Amino acid sequence: METLKKMITNIAAISDASTEKLCSLFEEVHYPKSHLLFRQHEMDPTIYFIKSGIARAYNRTEDCDVTFWFGTEGNAVASYNSYINQTPGYESVELLEDTVLYRLEHQHLALLYDTDIEIANWGRKLMEKEIILVEERLISRLLLNATDRYKNLMRDHPELLQRVQLNYLASYLGITPVSLSRIRAEIR
Repeated sequence: METLKKMITNIAAISDASTEKLCSLFEEVHYPKSHLLFRQHEMDPTIYFIKSGIARAYNRTEDCDVTFWFGTEGNAVASYNSYINQTPGYESVELLEDTVLYRLEHQHLALLYDTDIEIANWGRKLMEKEIILVEERLISRLLLNATDRYKNLMRDHPELLQRVQLNYLASYLGITPVSLSRIRAEIR
C-alpha cells in the first residue's frame, strides 16, 4: 500500500484522507509476460499503475507493430481514448515481463472526482503529466534524428535498453532493427 500511496502523491500532493479514499479503490493484480492489458479497437476504461514490470503500447498495422510508449514502475497505463471518451482505443498494451499493477475502474474514480476536489485536481494533474509525456515523444520523433533519439533513450531510460527487445526499441525510435544495431555500434 505504501508503494501505491507514493505513486499517488508523486503525481500531486493530496491529504491523507483523500489518499486513503483513492487507495481504497485500487486492486492489486498480477499478470504474466505477454498478457494484453488493452486490445486495439476495444473499449476498456480501466487505469493501471505499474508496481513492478514493464509494458509497451503499440498499434498494429498490416505490415508491422509500431511501438510508441513504454511504461515502467510508477507509470500510469491506460487506453486514454477509452478512459476519457468511453470509446474503443487505438492501441494494444502488452506486458513485457511478469507484472504487478494497481487497477482502478474509471467509474469509481469518476465518483470521487464528483465528491472530492482534491482527487479531482489530482486527476487533472495526472492528465497534465501524461500530455507532457506525449508532447515530448512527438517533438523527439519530429525534430531529432535516430541517433539523437537513441542517445536520449540511453540518457533518460537506460533500463529499457536492458529490459526491452531490440525490435521493440527500434520500432519506438522509428527505425529498423538493422539501423538500431548500426547506431549502437557507432556509439560504442
